[in-house]
Amino acid sequence: MLGYPGAGKTTTAKIIHDLTGAEHLWADHVRREMYKTPTYSHQENLHLYAHLNDTTDKLLSVGKSVIFDTNFNFYKDRRRLQEMAAKYGAKTVVFWIQAPKKLAKQRATIDAHLHKHTRILGHMPEVDFERMATNLEPPHDDEVVITFDGAQVNEEVVRDKLQASGIL
Repeated sequence: MLGYPGAGKTTTAKIIHDLTGAEHLWADHVRREMYKTPTYSHQENLHLYAHLNDTTDKLLSVGKSVIFDTNFNFYKDRRRLQEMAAKYGAKTVVFWIQAPKKLAKQRATIDAHLHKHTRILGHMPEVDFERMATNLEPPHDDEVVITFDGAQVNEEVVRDKLQASGIL
C-alpha cells in the first residue's frame, strides 16, 4: 500500500481482503495488539516490522496471498517485499491510493473519530503527517502499480480495477 496517511489505504485493503480472501496484515492493528500504548519509537518500529515481515514470509511460504497494509513510502522497503515474494514465486502489486493531500491530512489529523474502523490509533499529529507525506517515493518503473482515487474508494471501484488487472 502506498499513499498519504488518511488517503484510504486501509479502506482499500479491507475491500481487497473481502474480494480476494488474501490475508490482511494491518500494521496499525498489529501495533495496537503488540503495544498497549504505542510510542512509535525507532525500536518499536523495528520490532513491529520484523514481526510483520516474518509473518508475511510465513504466509507466502504456504502459498497465501498477503495484503501488507502499511504505508510503504520508501522504494527500498517495497523492494524488500518484492524480493521476499519472488522467493515463493509470488507477484507483488503496489496499490497506490491517491487522495488530495488536504483531504488525507484532514482524515488523519482532524477527523479520525469519523473513521474509527480504519483510524484505530486516533488522530495523527500534523508534524507526523507532514513528515510521512514529504517522504513518499512514487513507484518506480519496475513496480506493478494499481492506482485508486482515495476520495472514491468503494467495493465496485476496487472490484473493477482488480478484474481489469487480472487479480480477480
